[in-house]
This record gives sequence, C-alpha cells and structure tokens, in this order.
Amino acid sequence: MFNGIIEEMGRIIGIEDRQDIRRFSVEAPELAVALRPGASVAVDGACLTVISVTPEYFVFDVIGPTLERTIAGTYQEGERVNLERALRMGGRIDGHIVQGHIDSTGCLIQSIKEGEYWMMDFFIHEDVYALTVSHGSIAINGVSLTVSEVREGCVCRIGVIPFTFQHTNLGNLKPEGPVNVEGDLIGKYVSKIFSGRSE
Repeated sequence: MFNGIIEEMGRIIGIEDRQDIRRFSVEAPELAVALRPGASVAVDGACLTVISVTPEYFVFDVIGPTLERTIAGTYQEGERVNLERALRMGGRIDGHIVQGHIDSTGCLIQSIKEGEYWMMDFFIHEDVYALTVSHGSIAINGVSLTVSEVREGCVCRIGVIPFTFQHTNLGNLKPEGPVNVEGDLIGKYVSKIFSGRSE
C-alpha cells in the first residue's frame, strides 16, 4: 500500500527482455540505499517487487499482463519514473490510499499554464471515469492528485502545483503521453456496494 507521495524520480538505465519477463534497472540513489530484495516499490504507481539492489540502483521484473495493463511496456532507457516505497504501518498518509494496482492507462490531452500552476487534462478509461468525482482523489503515474473537474468524454482535469510538476514526471509529459491510472479505492467499494456485485 502507498500514499501517492513520490520520494524520488528514478531513471531507467537498463532493459532486458528475457523468456517470459522484462527486467528493468532503475537508478535511484536516494531510494536504493533503503531497499532490499523482496521490497515493494511503486514505479509510476504500479506495485513491483525489488529482486536485487545496489547502492545506486535497483532491479525489478515485469510479467506480460503487467506490461499490457500499464505503461511499463513503453519504457525506454533514460526515461524518468516516479518512485515510492510501501507505507509502514502507523505512518502518515499525506496523499490518499493507493494500492499500486493500476486500473488502466490513460493519456495527457493538454497541459495549460495558469499563472504559477498547471491545469492538466487526462483522458481516462470509462471504468475509472465512472468512479471519479470532482474534489475526489485519483493517482496518475503514482501521484496522489485531487480532481479539479470531471469533464465530458472521460476527461479528468487536475490542477498541479509547481512542486509536484517539478518533482514528478508529470512535468515531463507531452500531449498523448501515456500514464498509469488508479481510481479511488473508496469509490470502487461504494460502486460495488450499490451495483450489488461481489466479484
């Protein structure tokens, strides 16, 4: 479990295709010293398992279904990724509860500078859109964000402060750039209760 507060922007320094997996090496000197094999790390919001670590970088594997469901399949060497370690029991939740289970991918439509902050419009999958409310929470590339406006056509508008824009990879996104999206956990349970589904 995570809270959507990014600890470091890592840099992908290695990609290796193996028989059934894709192996990534991520340079992250601030985070790597605190990691161990078996630890959970959110990489752009996707919960992944560290398989090895050095003082400068760590390594994780991604299987086919995760490559298809997340943006991990699009990663290139040199790309910046948002990183967050798993929460500790009793720790503070400064964002919102993020599971690290990506619901779908989306994409940036536009980023508009409004004075000192940015308004960013994202296209999100209709299933996540159905759970999204104005002033509610959403995680995009693992960043806990407050929804400014839910717009027609499965569009979610988010106001991003300068700190978040500069200290996460949201500031690197270009129009049509893909993102990982996780809907609000509370919204999922409320939707399930009212729909009567049990799956």
